[in-house]
Amino acid sequence: MDMVLLSPVDLGLAATLILLLGVVSLKLRLHQARQLFIAALRCTLQLLLMGYILKLLFAASSPGAILIMALVMLLSAGQAVTSRMHRPLSGRWSYFLGVAAMFLSSFTVTLFALFIIIDITPWYTPQYAIPLFGMMLGNTMTGVALSMDTLTTTVFQNKKSIEGRLMLGEKWRQAIQDQITAAIRTGLTPIINSMATTGLVSLPGMMTGQILAGSPPMTAVSYQILIMFLIAAGTGFGVILAVHGTARHLFDHRHRLRLDRLT
Repeated sequence: MDMVLLSPVDLGLAATLILLLGVVSLKLRLHQARQLFIAALRCTLQLLLMGYILKLLFAASSPGAILIMALVMLLSAGQAVTSRMHRPLSGRWSYFLGVAAMFLSSFTVTLFALFIIIDITPWYTPQYAIPLFGMMLGNTMTGVALSMDTLTTTVFQNKKSIEGRLMLGEKWRQAIQDQITAAIRTGLTPIINSMATTGLVSLPGMMTGQILAGSPPMTAVSYQILIMFLIAAGTGFGVILAVHGTARHLFDHRHRLRLDRLT
């Protein structure tokens, strides 16, 4: 069965639901209507722009263009990580650590999938490389943002306890281990919950899209399992790298807690 094409009128009908939700928000005085409309507008414009860019990338099929696109996505994700933190590191350290963690995890896992698992030729085939990296980066970004925010917030809240452990002779890694563990668990919770409920509570977007496009259900299921495992690995490695990098930055070479490195 051919996929049903959506017209601007169809999308407009869907947009009326957002408008209705905004009206209800105003009636209930939730103070979310403006943010809702802005988010919907940004979503529309960004997806339309991405559609045109992907059209050009598919036509060019150039490794340089693919890498530039991936770099732009990575840098944008780093900015999103920083903006979600209540107590980011001073300077641009939250941004740099977040970008580094996502680069080492998302890029590595994506390349592993393209070269080893899918084994597509050429490896930079846009219809595989860009969506795969986008899914990896989006989920890793969420985990990294949650874990870094949890770590800096809990360290600030428990500064007296941490400093007390340092005074008793513990090294910085021992004194902050509880906060590191809590931060990593927080960062991993969304993907673990997602894997635990996928197929039972929800049908993920990629699987649904493939089925709507006419792919056999079992083919869509196979790809979704692959994606979930890749996302879990990428998120896990990214969270661990980001948390340990942030934790190390909060202490100096004499194992002193440096809260002045938080904003």
